[in-house]
Amino acid sequence: MKTFRYIDGAAVLRLDVEACIGCGICVTVCPHRIFELPNSRAEIVDYNACMECGACATNCPTEAIFVNSDDGCGCAALIIDRWISKVIGKPVSSCSC
Repeated sequence: MKTFRYIDGAAVLRLDVEACIGCGICVTVCPHRIFELPNSRAEIVDYNACMECGACATNCPTEAIFVNSDDGCGCAALIIDRWISKVIGKPVSSCSC
């Protein structure tokens, strides 16, 4: 999935490093490996891979992560549809955000 991107710089993703306790849950739940814990605190290492699914923010115990809150839209649907289109060789539905 590393090659499947939405639009570079479009994600609404913020990390409050001071609020981070270094639990690593964001690293575990992120399907695109956006986060790492290099110094016992989360760090965004691949911002443009974010599809705004919200798994990191939903699971962060200190609410140190904010992701676009537009009803969970995020455009994950668009990324998945593009992937399916490539696999089956024809277009499928597009993002309705």
